[in-house]
Amino acid sequence: MLKPNNIDDRDEMYEHFHYEVDKGQSPLRIDKYLVNKLENVSRNRVQNAADAGNILVNKKPVKSNYKVRPADTISIVMSYPPREIEIIPENIPLDIIYEDDHLIVLNKKAGMVVHPGHGNFDGTLVNALYYHFKDLPLFQSGEIRAGLVHRLDKDTSGLLVIAKTDMAHNKLAKQFFNRTIGRKYLAIVWGEPKQAEGTITGHIGRNPKDRVKMFIFPDGLHGKHAVTHYKVLEYLGYISLVECKLETGRTHQIRVHFQYIKHPLFNDRDYGGDRILRGTTFTKYKQFAQNCFKILPRQALHAQSLEFIHPATGKPMAFDSNLPDDMATVIEKWRKYTGNRQ
Repeated sequence: MLKPNNIDDRDEMYEHFHYEVDKGQSPLRIDKYLVNKLENVSRNRVQNAADAGNILVNKKPVKSNYKVRPADTISIVMSYPPREIEIIPENIPLDIIYEDDHLIVLNKKAGMVVHPGHGNFDGTLVNALYYHFKDLPLFQSGEIRAGLVHRLDKDTSGLLVIAKTDMAHNKLAKQFFNRTIGRKYLAIVWGEPKQAEGTITGHIGRNPKDRVKMFIFPDGLHGKHAVTHYKVLEYLGYISLVECKLETGRTHQIRVHFQYIKHPLFNDRDYGGDRILRGTTFTKYKQFAQNCFKILPRQALHAQSLEFIHPATGKPMAFDSNLPDDMATVIEKWRKYTGNRQ
Protein backbone atom coordinates (compact mmCIF):
# COMPACT_ATOMS: atom_id res chain seq x y z
CA MET A 1 0.00 0.00 0.00
CA LEU A 2 1.19 3.52 -0.85
CA LYS A 3 2.44 5.39 2.21
CA PRO A 4 3.20 9.12 2.40
CA ASN A 5 5.91 9.86 4.95
CA ASN A 6 6.17 13.05 7.04
CA ILE A 7 2.51 14.00 6.51
CA ASP A 8 2.04 15.35 10.02
CA ASP A 9 5.25 17.38 10.13
CA ARG A 10 5.03 20.82 8.61
CA ASP A 11 8.77 21.37 8.51
CA GLU A 12 9.09 19.84 5.06
CA MET A 13 7.33 21.28 2.02
CA TYR A 14 7.14 17.97 0.21
CA GLU A 15 5.83 14.45 0.67
CA HIS A 16 7.87 11.30 0.31
CA PHE A 17 5.98 8.31 -1.03
CA HIS A 18 7.22 4.74 -1.04
CA TYR A 19 5.55 1.90 -2.91
CA GLU A 20 6.24 -1.74 -3.70
CA VAL A 21 4.63 -2.96 -6.92
CA ASP A 22 2.34 -5.99 -6.65
CA LYS A 23 3.59 -9.28 -8.07
CA GLY A 24 0.68 -9.45 -10.49
CA GLN A 25 1.19 -5.97 -11.97
CA SER A 26 1.23 -5.86 -15.78
CA PRO A 27 3.72 -3.49 -17.51
CA LEU A 28 2.50 0.12 -17.27
CA ARG A 29 4.13 3.53 -17.71
CA ILE A 30 5.15 4.80 -14.32
CA ASP A 31 3.45 8.19 -14.79
CA LYS A 32 0.12 6.47 -15.42
CA TYR A 33 0.76 4.06 -12.57
CA LEU A 34 1.42 6.84 -10.05
CA VAL A 35 -1.49 9.01 -11.19
CA ASN A 36 -3.74 6.04 -10.37
CA LYS A 37 -2.19 5.73 -6.91
CA LEU A 38 -1.67 9.32 -5.77
CA GLU A 39 -4.56 11.58 -4.76
CA ASN A 40 -4.97 15.00 -6.40
CA VAL A 41 -1.84 14.57 -8.53
CA SER A 42 -1.93 15.22 -12.27
CA ARG A 43 0.09 13.28 -14.81
CA ASN A 44 1.98 16.47 -15.65
CA ARG A 45 3.14 16.85 -12.03
CA VAL A 46 4.33 13.25 -11.99
CA GLN A 47 6.23 13.80 -15.25
CA ASN A 48 7.87 16.94 -13.85
CA ALA A 49 8.97 14.96 -10.80
CA ALA A 50 10.50 12.33 -13.09
CA ASP A 51 12.29 14.97 -15.18
CA ALA A 52 13.79 16.38 -11.96
CA GLY A 53 15.11 12.95 -10.99
CA ASN A 54 12.70 12.67 -8.07
CA ILE A 55 11.23 9.28 -9.02
CA LEU A 56 13.43 6.33 -8.14
CA VAL A 57 12.81 2.72 -9.05
CA ASN A 58 15.01 0.27 -7.16
CA LYS A 59 17.03 3.32 -5.99
CA LYS A 60 17.73 4.56 -9.54
CA PRO A 61 16.06 7.60 -11.20
CA VAL A 62 13.72 6.79 -14.08
CA LYS A 63 11.90 8.75 -16.76
CA SER A 64 8.14 9.00 -16.95
CA ASN A 65 7.95 6.40 -19.73
CA TYR A 66 9.56 3.69 -17.58
CA LYS A 67 7.28 0.67 -17.33
CA VAL A 68 6.79 -0.67 -13.83
CA ARG A 69 7.41 -4.37 -13.21
CA PRO A 70 6.33 -6.74 -10.45
CA ALA A 71 8.29 -6.26 -7.18
CA ASP A 72 9.69 -2.85 -8.24
CA THR A 73 10.32 -0.49 -5.33
CA ILE A 74 9.24 3.05 -6.14
CA SER A 75 10.23 6.18 -4.21
CA ILE A 76 8.95 9.63 -5.15
CA VAL A 77 9.39 13.11 -3.69
CA MET A 78 6.63 15.57 -4.63
CA SER A 79 5.31 18.91 -3.48
CA TYR A 80 2.11 18.84 -1.47
CA PRO A 81 -1.06 18.45 -3.55
CA PRO A 82 -3.64 21.28 -3.63
CA ARG A 83 -5.73 21.76 -0.50
CA GLU A 84 -9.32 22.96 -0.30
CA ILE A 85 -8.44 26.50 0.80
CA GLU A 86 -8.99 29.45 -1.52
CA ILE A 87 -5.85 31.55 -1.84
CA ILE A 88 -6.62 35.26 -2.15
CA PRO A 89 -3.78 37.18 -3.88
CA GLU A 90 -2.70 40.14 -1.74
CA ASN A 91 -0.44 43.05 -2.64
CA ILE A 92 1.97 42.56 0.24
CA PRO A 93 5.51 43.95 -0.28
CA LEU A 94 8.28 41.37 -0.59
CA ASP A 95 11.95 41.96 0.17
CA ILE A 96 13.38 40.06 -2.82
CA ILE A 97 17.19 39.98 -2.84
CA TYR A 98 17.60 37.77 -5.92
CA GLU A 99 15.30 36.74 -8.77
CA ASP A 100 15.51 34.95 -12.11
CA ASP A 101 13.11 32.95 -14.28
CA HIS A 102 13.33 29.91 -11.99
CA LEU A 103 13.39 31.15 -8.39
CA ILE A 104 13.54 34.01 -5.97
CA VAL A 105 15.43 34.44 -2.71
CA LEU A 106 13.75 36.77 -0.24
CA ASN A 107 14.26 38.11 3.23
CA LYS A 108 11.20 37.32 5.35
CA LYS A 109 10.34 39.75 8.11
CA ALA A 110 9.42 38.52 11.55
CA GLY A 111 5.66 38.37 12.05
CA MET A 112 4.79 37.03 8.58
CA VAL A 113 3.25 33.56 8.37
CA VAL A 114 4.63 31.57 5.45
CA HIS A 115 1.52 29.72 4.26
CA PRO A 116 -2.21 29.70 5.13
CA GLY A 117 -3.59 27.42 7.81
CA HIS A 118 -4.38 27.22 11.53
CA GLY A 119 -6.34 30.45 11.59
CA ASN A 120 -3.99 32.37 9.27
CA PHE A 121 -5.80 32.43 5.94
CA ASP A 122 -4.64 35.83 4.71
CA GLY A 123 -1.64 38.09 5.04
CA THR A 124 0.75 35.19 4.50
CA LEU A 125 3.77 34.92 2.25
CA VAL A 126 1.85 32.63 -0.09
CA ASN A 127 -0.92 35.24 -0.45
CA ALA A 128 1.78 37.71 -1.47
CA LEU A 129 3.37 35.25 -3.92
CA TYR A 130 0.00 34.61 -5.59
CA TYR A 131 -0.26 38.35 -6.24
CA HIS A 132 3.28 39.05 -7.40
CA PHE A 133 3.48 35.95 -9.63
CA LYS A 134 -0.15 35.67 -10.72
CA ASP A 135 0.90 35.13 -14.36
CA LEU A 136 2.98 32.04 -13.53
CA PRO A 137 1.25 28.63 -13.80
CA LEU A 138 2.65 27.48 -10.46
CA PHE A 139 0.77 30.28 -8.70
CA GLN A 140 -2.52 29.57 -10.43
CA SER A 141 -2.89 26.10 -8.93
CA GLY A 142 -4.60 26.97 -5.67
CA GLU A 143 -1.89 25.07 -3.78
CA ILE A 144 -1.33 26.50 -0.29
CA ARG A 145 2.40 25.74 -0.45
CA ALA A 146 2.98 26.87 -4.04
CA GLY A 147 6.68 27.44 -4.63
CA LEU A 148 7.68 26.56 -1.06
CA VAL A 149 10.43 24.02 -0.42
CA HIS A 150 11.12 25.08 3.17
CA ARG A 151 9.71 27.54 5.65
CA LEU A 152 10.45 29.76 8.63
CA ASP A 153 8.32 30.18 11.75
CA LYS A 154 6.12 33.26 11.87
CA ASP A 155 8.42 35.13 14.26
CA THR A 156 11.70 33.97 12.70
CA SER A 157 13.25 36.34 10.17
CA GLY A 158 15.61 35.65 7.31
CA LEU A 159 16.25 33.96 3.99
CA LEU A 160 13.86 31.77 2.01
CA VAL A 161 14.22 30.37 -1.50
CA ILE A 162 10.98 30.13 -3.50
CA ALA A 163 10.55 28.19 -6.74
CA LYS A 164 8.80 29.90 -9.65
CA THR A 165 8.35 26.78 -11.78
CA ASP A 166 7.34 23.21 -11.11
CA MET A 167 10.72 21.97 -12.34
CA ALA A 168 12.63 24.30 -10.02
CA HIS A 169 10.37 23.23 -7.17
CA ASN A 170 11.08 19.55 -7.77
CA LYS A 171 14.85 20.00 -7.97
CA LEU A 172 15.05 22.24 -4.91
CA ALA A 173 12.81 19.88 -2.94
CA LYS A 174 15.19 17.05 -3.78
CA GLN A 175 18.14 19.03 -2.41
CA PHE A 176 16.30 19.65 0.86
CA PHE A 177 15.29 15.99 1.02
CA ASN A 178 18.91 14.92 0.45
CA ARG A 179 20.13 17.49 3.03
CA THR A 180 22.51 19.15 0.60
CA ILE A 181 21.17 22.65 1.29
CA GLY A 182 23.41 24.82 3.47
CA ARG A 183 21.59 26.84 6.14
CA LYS A 184 22.97 28.93 8.99
CA TYR A 185 21.04 30.85 11.62
CA LEU A 186 21.93 33.45 14.22
CA ALA A 187 20.28 33.14 17.61
CA ILE A 188 20.45 34.90 20.95
CA VAL A 189 20.21 32.36 23.75
CA TRP A 190 19.98 32.65 27.51
CA GLY A 191 23.17 31.90 29.40
CA GLU A 192 26.64 30.98 28.19
CA PRO A 193 27.01 27.44 26.81
CA LYS A 194 30.02 25.78 28.46
CA GLN A 195 31.27 24.47 25.13
CA ALA A 196 32.04 27.18 22.59
CA GLU A 197 31.19 24.73 19.80
CA GLY A 198 29.03 21.66 19.88
CA THR A 199 26.33 19.49 18.38
CA ILE A 200 22.83 19.00 19.75
CA THR A 201 20.99 15.80 18.83
CA GLY A 202 17.58 14.61 19.89
CA HIS A 203 14.51 13.22 18.18
CA ILE A 204 11.86 15.92 17.71
CA GLY A 205 8.11 15.30 17.57
CA ARG A 206 4.84 16.88 18.59
CA ASN A 207 4.53 17.56 22.30
CA PRO A 208 2.02 15.01 23.64
CA LYS A 209 0.56 17.64 25.99
CA ASP A 210 0.49 20.53 23.49
CA ARG A 211 0.36 19.70 19.77
CA VAL A 212 1.33 23.24 18.78
CA LYS A 213 4.74 22.82 20.40
CA MET A 214 7.54 20.37 19.71
CA PHE A 215 9.26 18.04 22.17
CA ILE A 216 12.56 16.16 22.51
CA PHE A 217 12.27 12.37 22.83
CA PRO A 218 15.68 11.32 24.26
CA ASP A 219 14.95 7.61 23.87
CA GLY A 220 14.73 8.00 20.09
CA LEU A 221 11.60 5.85 19.92
CA HIS A 222 9.40 8.75 18.88
CA GLY A 223 9.79 11.83 16.74
CA LYS A 224 12.37 12.39 14.02
CA HIS A 225 16.15 12.41 14.13
CA ALA A 226 17.41 16.00 14.39
CA VAL A 227 20.92 17.48 14.49
CA THR A 228 21.95 21.08 15.13
CA HIS A 229 25.59 22.23 15.10
CA TYR A 230 26.36 25.47 16.93
CA LYS A 231 29.20 27.89 17.59
CA VAL A 232 29.17 30.69 20.16
CA LEU A 233 30.12 33.93 18.41
CA GLU A 234 29.98 36.19 21.44
CA TYR A 235 29.47 35.79 25.17
CA LEU A 236 27.49 38.69 26.63
CA GLY A 237 27.27 37.93 30.33
CA TYR A 238 23.80 36.51 30.73
CA ILE A 239 23.10 35.85 27.06
CA SER A 240 25.12 34.61 24.07
CA LEU A 241 25.09 35.18 20.32
CA VAL A 242 25.19 31.77 18.63
CA GLU A 243 25.56 30.59 15.05
CA CYS A 244 23.56 27.44 14.24
CA LYS A 245 24.01 25.13 11.27
CA LEU A 246 21.18 22.75 10.50
CA GLU A 247 21.94 19.20 9.47
CA THR A 248 18.22 18.38 9.51
CA GLY A 249 15.22 20.69 9.22
CA ARG A 250 12.58 19.82 11.80
CA THR A 251 9.79 22.06 13.02
CA HIS A 252 11.12 24.47 15.71
CA GLN A 253 14.42 22.54 15.64
CA ILE A 254 16.78 25.23 16.91
CA ARG A 255 14.27 26.50 19.44
CA VAL A 256 13.50 23.13 21.01
CA HIS A 257 17.12 21.93 20.86
CA PHE A 258 18.37 24.93 22.84
CA GLN A 259 15.57 24.56 25.35
CA TYR A 260 16.68 20.95 25.73
CA ILE A 261 20.23 21.99 26.72
CA LYS A 262 18.78 24.64 29.07
CA HIS A 263 19.71 27.65 26.94
CA PRO A 264 16.35 28.66 25.40
CA LEU A 265 16.22 31.40 22.81
CA PHE A 266 15.80 34.92 24.14
CA ASN A 267 12.09 35.87 24.36
CA ASP A 268 10.87 32.55 22.94
CA ARG A 269 7.47 32.35 24.64
CA ASP A 270 6.77 28.80 23.44
CA TYR A 271 9.92 27.36 24.99
CA GLY A 272 10.39 29.40 28.15
CA GLY A 273 12.72 32.11 26.89
CA ASP A 274 10.32 34.97 27.59
CA ARG A 275 11.33 35.05 31.27
CA ILE A 276 14.52 36.42 32.82
CA LEU A 277 16.47 33.18 33.16
CA ARG A 278 19.94 34.54 33.93
CA GLY A 279 21.26 37.54 35.82
CA THR A 280 20.83 39.38 39.08
CA THR A 281 17.83 40.23 41.26
CA PHE A 282 18.50 43.97 41.07
CA THR A 283 15.55 46.06 39.90
CA LYS A 284 17.74 47.96 37.43
CA TYR A 285 18.76 44.71 35.72
CA LYS A 286 15.17 43.48 35.56
CA GLN A 287 14.09 46.74 33.95
CA PHE A 288 16.93 46.45 31.43
CA ALA A 289 15.95 42.89 30.48
CA GLN A 290 12.26 43.80 30.19
CA ASN A 291 13.17 46.70 27.93
CA CYS A 292 15.09 44.28 25.70
CA PHE A 293 11.99 42.05 25.53
CA LYS A 294 10.02 45.07 24.26
CA ILE A 295 12.64 45.86 21.62
CA LEU A 296 12.69 42.23 20.48
CA PRO A 297 9.10 40.96 20.96
CA ARG A 298 9.77 37.53 19.42
CA GLN A 299 12.19 34.64 19.59
CA ALA A 300 15.69 35.87 18.73
CA LEU A 301 16.27 33.77 15.60
CA HIS A 302 17.35 34.85 12.11
CA ALA A 303 18.05 32.72 9.02
CA GLN A 304 21.33 34.34 8.05
CA SER A 305 22.68 32.33 5.11
CA LEU A 306 21.45 29.94 2.45
CA GLU A 307 23.40 27.81 -0.05
CA PHE A 308 22.07 25.54 -2.79
CA ILE A 309 22.64 24.40 -6.36
CA HIS A 310 20.66 26.36 -8.92
CA PRO A 311 17.99 24.01 -10.32
CA ALA A 312 18.47 25.16 -13.92
CA THR A 313 22.14 26.17 -14.27
CA GLY A 314 23.65 23.70 -11.80
CA LYS A 315 25.80 26.50 -10.34
CA PRO A 316 26.32 26.96 -6.58
CA MET A 317 24.33 29.85 -5.11
CA ALA A 318 25.07 31.53 -1.79
CA PHE A 319 23.22 34.33 0.00
CA ASP A 320 23.67 36.18 3.28
CA SER A 321 21.37 38.44 5.27
CA ASN A 322 22.22 41.03 7.90
CA LEU A 323 20.77 40.81 11.37
CA PRO A 324 17.42 42.61 11.59
CA ASP A 325 17.32 45.82 13.62
CA ASP A 326 15.55 44.31 16.64
CA MET A 327 18.21 41.63 17.21
CA ALA A 328 21.10 43.97 16.39
CA THR A 329 19.79 46.60 18.83
CA VAL A 330 19.41 44.11 21.68
CA ILE A 331 22.93 42.74 21.14
CA GLU A 332 24.40 46.24 21.16
CA LYS A 333 22.48 47.17 24.32
CA TRP A 334 23.76 44.04 26.05
CA ARG A 335 27.33 44.79 24.99
CA LYS A 336 27.09 48.21 26.61
CA TYR A 337 25.40 46.81 29.73
CA THR A 338 27.99 44.11 30.36
CA GLY A 339 30.80 46.51 29.41
CA ASN A 340 29.66 48.99 32.05
CA ARG A 341 29.71 46.24 34.67
CA GLN A 342 33.39 45.47 34.15
